[in-house]
Amino acid sequence: MTAPDTNALVESVRALVVVESPTADIDSCAMAVSAAHGICGHWITAPARIEEHEGRPVLRWGPQEPEVLLLGHLDTVWPLGTLERLPWACDGSSLTGPGVFDMKAGVVQAMAAIGMLGLDPDDGVGLLLTTDEETGSHRSRAIISRAIASARAVLVFEPSLDGALKTSRKGTSWYQAELTGRAAHAGLDPERGINALLAAAGLATATLGWADPAVGTTVTPTMLTAGTTANTVPAQASLTIDVRAWTAAEQQRVDASVRRWAPLEGSIAFDGGIDRPAMESSSSERLFKLAGECAAGLGLPPLAQASVGGASDGNLTAAAGVATLDGLGAVGDGAHADHEWASVKDLAPRTALAAALIQRLLDERLDDK
Repeated sequence: MTAPDTNALVESVRALVVVESPTADIDSCAMAVSAAHGICGHWITAPARIEEHEGRPVLRWGPQEPEVLLLGHLDTVWPLGTLERLPWACDGSSLTGPGVFDMKAGVVQAMAAIGMLGLDPDDGVGLLLTTDEETGSHRSRAIISRAIASARAVLVFEPSLDGALKTSRKGTSWYQAELTGRAAHAGLDPERGINALLAAAGLATATLGWADPAVGTTVTPTMLTAGTTANTVPAQASLTIDVRAWTAAEQQRVDASVRRWAPLEGSIAFDGGIDRPAMESSSSERLFKLAGECAAGLGLPPLAQASVGGASDGNLTAAAGVATLDGLGAVGDGAHADHEWASVKDLAPRTALAAALIQRLLDERLDDK
């Protein structure tokens, strides 16, 4: 294998970063997919495919159901116009610009890794890039599920954590509680009302007892709205609850607690639930070991692993029972922050590491035959 040229990697990252792609703007995401299609053609001989699934543009390369799936996303959290405030730049050591770290540099590394190996579409490796990951991948879940139907491994090119691969991620659950009381005049006859705001406050207080710091489970009320006028007992209130946990069992425990809660007066209805299941470390153990062996073979420093609170599409593939390794993308910092940056010197080594791991997985397939 010939290592990719760093300057070529930088130019491909630039071409992707300068196309802004906030999740909510489908036209912009479509432009990013088109740009990624052109970049993919630079690295890989066989053409990629632009498809639409449930109204979202996606980019695919390789078989519909690969044995090894390289997974990523092209959407970012940054609104249109951010590029004017945080323009693309390369100072020789760092790349900056909206989405460069999360995760457009990783997308380029995935493409370049396939190119390094000279793979054809029938070699068992596939690439899937979605455009709604930052808002939960709700439109992309079906295509991800179909793409891993025959997969033995999923490699996720989300950014690393200080260079460490991500071997476990917390699962996320979201709840929107709608509480209904009864309106009344706050001055004339407040006792005739049922205060939905107080009921929501009771729910918010109850959530504190559902967390378990000893095992890392957090339950956090995040948004509360209630009331219509300053002199009316609130008849309606809405409370949002964020739950993070390292295991599916903890997510299910909290889910049961949420759904058992009821106000003393009035009524409550819940929307939401377990969103992305936890990516438990058992799903990454073997792949991380293989990656470590690949790093040693390339003369790279020993790999580190990390557990992180944020979720990714790796949560979905791991929960489906497919071995999943995350954080194979950029080295840098600042995801979702103004100081977002990606390391120039690590682009080529991380691409080579990904290529070596893909090759190792393909060699295992041959050994099994």
